[in-house]
Amino acid sequence: MNSKPGNIQIGAGAELSRGVILKAYGGNINIGKNVFLGEYVTIYGHGGVEIGENTLIAMHTCIVSSNHTIPSQGTLIRSQPDILLPVKIGSDVWIGAGAKILGDVTIGNGCVIGAGSVVTKSLPPYSIAVGAPARITGHRHE
Repeated sequence: MNSKPGNIQIGAGAELSRGVILKAYGGNINIGKNVFLGEYVTIYGHGGVEIGENTLIAMHTCIVSSNHTIPSQGTLIRSQPDILLPVKIGSDVWIGAGAKILGDVTIGNGCVIGAGSVVTKSLPPYSIAVGAPARITGHRHE
């Protein structure tokens, strides 16, 4: 883990419910205005996390902006540096309960992520995605 404290910014009107964990680990976490984080949401900002305005993130969601190197046998995984992988979540996004958002992912404005989904790839704006790994099943209409 990075020993630098990093930076956490929380926009006006944002609501952080009981048990929310925000750890920058030397990176940055930027939470936009009027964002809602449900109970026990966990965000690790090693590689940088940006959350747009008016986004809803339901309880027990986990957002991770790094990964571990997988070294050869004989080298401890724990001894290797983190791979920094930024996460960008747009505005007006709804992430359902228990979702996992992995590093190097951009979730476009207006997306809906189903409960329990694991987002491993970027999603275009207004996509509806569900599953593990998350797959696009529809789009929000005008």
